[in-house]
Amino acid sequence: MSHEFEISLVGELSYFLGLQIRQLDDGIFISQAKYAKNLVKKFGLEKAKHCDTPMSTTLKLSKDASGKSVDQTLYRGMIGSLLYLTTSRPDISFSVGVCARYQSDPKESHLSSVKRVIRFVNGTSNYGIWYSFDTNPSLVGYSDADWAGNCDDRKSTSGGCFFLGNNLVSWFCKKQNSISLSTAEAEYIAAGSGCNSVGKNNKSSTRSGSETKK
Repeated sequence: MSHEFEISLVGELSYFLGLQIRQLDDGIFISQAKYAKNLVKKFGLEKAKHCDTPMSTTLKLSKDASGKSVDQTLYRGMIGSLLYLTTSRPDISFSVGVCARYQSDPKESHLSSVKRVIRFVNGTSNYGIWYSFDTNPSLVGYSDADWAGNCDDRKSTSGGCFFLGNNLVSWFCKKQNSISLSTAEAEYIAAGSGCNSVGKNNKSSTRSGSETKK
């Protein structure tokens, strides 16, 4: 990388753009524990009961036209704070993405769901991503879709994650642009997005001087 960019050595990196970096003998652990704890405190939920999952497994959010409106500024502030946390927390990406769809007219049901994500974060603030040195150059991708998961327009959501050996290097979670008429169609669209991302990850690895096996 030094051939492409100007690089200076200033010692062992431990903190970068809100990311806490622990460099150990067998790998590197990246988290946003400090940021996560401050986020929970910022919205006054540090004493709230922890949740085992970021989103209810039985409840599906909708526009909730008859619901009571809530403070839009507060709601958007929560979403923005959580979106930054997804930098090291792929486990909340889907839940935050779903809640973010209702920023234009948030209701009590939406606010309750966002608070649930924050309560989950409160109990898992030390979670992060582990990058092991004991790995291999195989680039592997996985994709999935929730067919017609959106109650308002019946659109599906694509999701995917990509590993270089044992290490997670990227992930995505995105609402599909069109309405799929079957689970197979939704899965094919998700797989297409996944293949796109695999190509980008492979190019990034090549530019950094690493050879990958696909």
